[in-house]
Amino acid sequence: MAQSTIKTGVAGYGISAKVFHLPFITSQTDEYELVSILQRKGDEAKEKYPFIKTVRSIEEMISDPQLDLIVITTPNDTHFPYSKMALEAGKNVVLEKPFTNTTEEARQLVEIARKSGKTLSVYQNRRYVSDFRTMREIIDKKLLGEIHEFEAHYDRYRAEERPNAWREAALPGSGILYDLGAHIIDQALYFFGMPQNITADIRLQRSHARVDDYFNIWLDYGFNKVILHAGMLVREPGPRYMIQGTRGSFIKYGEDPQEARLRAGELPHGEDWGKEKEATWGLLHTEINGSIVKEKYPSHTGSYADYYHDLYQTIMNGAPLQEKPEHGYNTIRIIELAIQSHNEKRTVACTGLMDVSYR
Repeated sequence: MAQSTIKTGVAGYGISAKVFHLPFITSQTDEYELVSILQRKGDEAKEKYPFIKTVRSIEEMISDPQLDLIVITTPNDTHFPYSKMALEAGKNVVLEKPFTNTTEEARQLVEIARKSGKTLSVYQNRRYVSDFRTMREIIDKKLLGEIHEFEAHYDRYRAEERPNAWREAALPGSGILYDLGAHIIDQALYFFGMPQNITADIRLQRSHARVDDYFNIWLDYGFNKVILHAGMLVREPGPRYMIQGTRGSFIKYGEDPQEARLRAGELPHGEDWGKEKEATWGLLHTEINGSIVKEKYPSHTGSYADYYHDLYQTIMNGAPLQEKPEHGYNTIRIIELAIQSHNEKRTVACTGLMDVSYR
């Protein structure tokens, strides 16, 4: 490998590492070199990637002087200590969403990253999907006029209990709000900035649920209202996104195809990678230059690989970091405020957010 590659270690060998990180680290060989994987038990990682070193602890990984970057994909309760150790050891860090379990942990990581001079990035891959990129264009071009309502759904149907799933265990940072909410909260903050108030309803709907498996959140922006929803008992989902503006609407069904293809074992290659089928393009119904338009709006191409390309430009060439640690902090702050709103059965002010640009 050339010296200009970023020598990388991946902490964890679960779904996150296998699906969302390793296919892109190993395919972008002009930018990254996979050196090691932290797998506490077994040799599955070594069998898949025979050229890597298997390590059994985060301390062993961090002590490797050749590593430039550590990608942390382990359970949420390890995010803070692992990132802290890595940053203080002089490593750059990619930290899986939802970043940390608390805003206090998030604040400490922001400060540690600033002091270390190293890059700390939260992995918000849902900024690199087709629907997000398409909506960003529609909003930025003001094709709908001024937005007065934005509704995002992250619904699934999974009525059964999933054994040994830490995200469904009664642990800090578990539950659908931390897991799926982190994606659509980040998207709302990216598009619209900091809200004024929040109202939240968080529930355990399934009989076996030990942590939240449903939420409905309202973010108040004054003229604009943002509705964020997720549930695990939605067999037939409605629109994934609905945007209402003073001149028109945008309605979007379906999902970016990348995750399904990665979970099926495909590698991110080919001209059609990240491209939605025309059948799932969103409907744009608006007024443009005095004429009413009602037509399918072509979806942009999604590319998780662009996250790692952008990160390379930051670490190696000093380009602005796209997914900042402050963004991770703000997501956790909104989650905590949502829990407060639910527990107190009232609307609460969105205080304590970090003033940071998203663009």
